[in-house]
Amino acid sequence: MFSGLDLLATAVVALDEAFVVRYANPAAESLLATGARSLIGQPFLAFFSEQEALAASLHEARKIYWDYAAQNVTYERVGREPLPLSCTVTRIEATGYALLAELRPIEQQLRLAREERLASEQQANRELIRNLAHEIKNPLGGLRGSAQLLERELGRSELREYTQVIIQEADRLQALVDRMLTPQRAPRIEAVGLHEVLERVRSLVKAEFGIEIERDYDPSLPELLGDREQLIQAVLNIARNSAQAGSKHVLFRTRAVRQITILRQRHRLALELQVVDDGPGVPEEIRDRIFNPLVSGREGGTGLGLSLAQTFVQLHHGVIEFESRTGRTTFRILLPLT
Repeated sequence: MFSGLDLLATAVVALDEAFVVRYANPAAESLLATGARSLIGQPFLAFFSEQEALAASLHEARKIYWDYAAQNVTYERVGREPLPLSCTVTRIEATGYALLAELRPIEQQLRLAREERLASEQQANRELIRNLAHEIKNPLGGLRGSAQLLERELGRSELREYTQVIIQEADRLQALVDRMLTPQRAPRIEAVGLHEVLERVRSLVKAEFGIEIERDYDPSLPELLGDREQLIQAVLNIARNSAQAGSKHVLFRTRAVRQITILRQRHRLALELQVVDDGPGVPEEIRDRIFNPLVSGREGGTGLGLSLAQTFVQLHHGVIEFESRTGRTTFRILLPLT
């Protein structure tokens, strides 16, 4: 009856009324570093330090008929460091079974929570920016038109230079507003090779900044379904960010990732792209807000590049993560394959 759970990458064990392990999926064997034969028939509580608190949770879960709130426990591993885990228990109706316990490393739980928080914040920020951009767009058109009419009435060329400044700045702001509104376009889905995208970005970055980007590609990666132009723009924004920060060395690395959770959705296969640079790193004071619109660690930056990159990746049901320290910053894009 638990054959479907064998495919999960999340560790799951089934307990009987006495809280004895009666089933453990392969992910549980891997997480607990113990074979199913060694797990089955053993008291579940004996594996953890917090036996009294966990026992109370199991008894409570057995009385009610919905998920019990996750509790942090410590798995005692023989000859190894204790492993902090999050344990969620669910009541089940099956002969010989009472509870299902789902175990996750605490670090994974924190990553999932962070992904959900960032996605929620990004959606709110996008709505704010779109509304602001729409409010700016109409007055800009009137400002530019008035400057053009004024220019026709001015006889002195030196005065017309001022109207040209107004027109040019209005055009610059218009371009900025258009970039704010760009993510509203739905992706144009087609089969896309990730390495084709990266080679296009390499040529653009080399032409603009003169930087050679090193490659470490997995040639076995399949194509994904996505919007070619949006993916190019997303990667280009990250690579430009590295170049503008003063990086001398940038690396594109691709890999396949199996059985991974992205935004609470489990995927059997995903593409992983790492953009690694040797720049000064992301300033500490903006690390929690780096994907927010108008947040930039660079003098004169608009703060839209990474925000747009995250938007395009999210439109492909993926996520962007990053780790940064002085001399090494890694942006990691995960894109699920369907």
